[in-house]
Amino acid sequence: MRLFNKAMIVAATVGAVISGSALAEVTEASSEKHAKAATQYRQAVFQLVRSNMGPLGGMAKGALPFDESVMQTNAVRLEQLADMMGDYLAVDTRKFDVETGAKDEIWENFSDVEKKVMALKTAAQGLQAAVDAGDESAYRGAIGKIGASCKSCHDDYKKD
Repeated sequence: MRLFNKAMIVAATVGAVISGSALAEVTEASSEKHAKAATQYRQAVFQLVRSNMGPLGGMAKGALPFDESVMQTNAVRLEQLADMMGDYLAVDTRKFDVETGAKDEIWENFSDVEKKVMALKTAAQGLQAAVDAGDESAYRGAIGKIGASCKSCHDDYKKD
């Protein structure tokens, strides 16, 4: 019965992800004000990602001791932030003079961006699962997967 419940949860999650992914479409900013707001919100989300990754990175590098409470909290936050990213990344601000670190390719290859955002969400869920299981041997690797998902997107879609 327990295995059945887990299978149902996974199936429901996959269904929600697939249907949610189909809803995110690139739209052009309607005005300079809209472009500036979208850029500001996008950058705010990434600042929050950064603030939650900092302690996790310190733990993965051994500079900080593993703290399951911080790992769990930050992984949940990163999962939630990943859920928001598509909305803020989908606003194409190229027509307006806004200061952004985004490459044009982000809107040209948006389905790939969505896959990378999903990788972040999945990696955050993986860290939560490792903490839930109390598997200290998996902590460093789970954090590394989160970092790799971030790096993947930065490598392709963030200006240097």
